[in-house]
Amino acid sequence: MAIVIFIIAALIALLLGGYIYTHPQEVILLQQKFYTLINWRMEPISISKEIRNTKFMGLFLILFALVSCFYYWLDH
Repeated sequence: MAIVIFIIAALIALLLGGYIYTHPQEVILLQQKFYTLINWRMEPISISKEIRNTKFMGLFLILFALVSCFYYWLDH
């Protein structure tokens, strides 16, 4: 059962990381909408840097999921 949960979590992380990397502007807008709901205004100083950082976060999530899968595969 644990392997099924792990595989589902890894697939979700890979898909989410891919979406974040390929659609950074939509992710930034979604984050701004969320902050508006909790009565905060969030605006990046430099949108180009924010897009770059968001893409980096997507790549990091993909890499983290792949390393986790590799570690899990080595451990079992």
